[in-house]
Amino acid sequence: MNIMMKNILFAFCIIIALIATSCKKDKADSATISELDISINQFIWDIMSTNYLWADNVPALNSSNYSSTIDIEEKLLKKYSDHKKFFDTLLYYKGSVDKYSFIIDDYEKFEASRQGYAKSMGFYYNLYLFNNYKNDDRLFGLVMYVVKGGPADKAGIKRGDFFFIIDDTQLTINNYQNLLSKESYKISLAYYHAYNKEITVTGTSCNLTAEALQENPIFLDTIYSINSRKIGYLIYNYFDPNFDSRLNAIFAKFKQEKISDLILDLRYNGGGAYSSAINLASMIYSTDNTKVFVKNEYNQKLQQKLLEKYGEGFFKACFTSKIIKGDAITEENINSLGLSKIYIITTQSTASTSEMLINNLMPYIKVYTFGNKTFGYGVGLMYFKDYDQLNRLNTRHKYAMQIVVLKTLNVNGNGFNTVGIEPYIAVDENYTSLLPLGDRNETLLNEVISNIFSSKSAKLNNPTIFDFYADKNDLIPHKKEIFMNTISFKK
Repeated sequence: MNIMMKNILFAFCIIIALIATSCKKDKADSATISELDISINQFIWDIMSTNYLWADNVPALNSSNYSSTIDIEEKLLKKYSDHKKFFDTLLYYKGSVDKYSFIIDDYEKFEASRQGYAKSMGFYYNLYLFNNYKNDDRLFGLVMYVVKGGPADKAGIKRGDFFFIIDDTQLTINNYQNLLSKESYKISLAYYHAYNKEITVTGTSCNLTAEALQENPIFLDTIYSINSRKIGYLIYNYFDPNFDSRLNAIFAKFKQEKISDLILDLRYNGGGAYSSAINLASMIYSTDNTKVFVKNEYNQKLQQKLLEKYGEGFFKACFTSKIIKGDAITEENINSLGLSKIYIITTQSTASTSEMLINNLMPYIKVYTFGNKTFGYGVGLMYFKDYDQLNRLNTRHKYAMQIVVLKTLNVNGNGFNTVGIEPYIAVDENYTSLLPLGDRNETLLNEVISNIFSSKSAKLNNPTIFDFYADKNDLIPHKKEIFMNTISFKK
């Protein structure tokens, strides 16, 4: 069953929630909350109670706990004029089990961001603790890569630059999101002293203003000719359907050059589109659409309804011979290498769709991972806006939700959930001396190349290790996700 059909079927299954959403009272009985507030809360509850992966575990989402729709309204919907707060009360162990679902108060801005047109400073960074003392909440940043032509690039910021002062304020656990989310700020560059392990400002600062950038997730592709072998190297930073054809063209080049090995660098890849993962997996391994790439599991009630209506095939997605573009199967043929092994670079920032790719290739080919343990994000999210059963958008508000609807498993039924994937060979980036990405002597790349030829470790004996806290993608909700493509439908 192709992805387009699966998504059509899944979209149809949520009609129950959407019908309920359209059946709202004309007037609210409460004097403290408006009819529109109740309507928005109704939309939130309807979608969550039907589709949320953990709906069975949240009593407030169990309709059997209420005597009627009026009872739901009186006991629940009228209590909250703050819709984010209401949404948070419906999450299953927010921040520990469910670290992924979120609500949006302006879907127009969010959708622009998802399409890659959000304003950005044009650089990716990791944040680390100054030390691991419990009473020290200070953070410092390390630039991991810079987007060519973006504000950071124009200002002279480069990979390996340190910083811990934004607008003359020290970064901390409590303020970093506010400081680094601003559209304009002054960043003070810093220097790490390896001898005494201190970080001090250099005296150089840059004033940055965010610009609308469409970042190409294909950061680098090249072929290394080493000892009569051709090794393909691809740095891929986000699963974006808009770039799948470009990715396919790169694999055509790899195929034409008859590469013997492929190194896929996912060290900064926080996830992205589910369909793009299927495309990439097919480019790597096989276009046999009878082989299962991923299995999906929903909440118990929804799982049973879908099983009864559509059968077991609904829960499977296979490799593909044609490029999947969002929800459609195109006529573009997949350029598949048919590899029996692959080398993948991972870090703590490797999450969601990247992890699914690794986990779900493992039953078919040898997957050698190098670097750090991955983030641990084995669930799929779906995006919902307030439509009625006739596919009419509620234009009275701009609230939308992206919620966990399923968990992903490989063909053998194995997932990774919050555990993450341990590396085949553990090795850290050389944080105090970051070479340009693509340089054969760069620590992680060199480790993989050395292993390809000798199976011996080339990693540093005593690398400087920093205590990782967060990365830039943690400030952008949709950058760490397995995003399930959805389409509109009519009854």
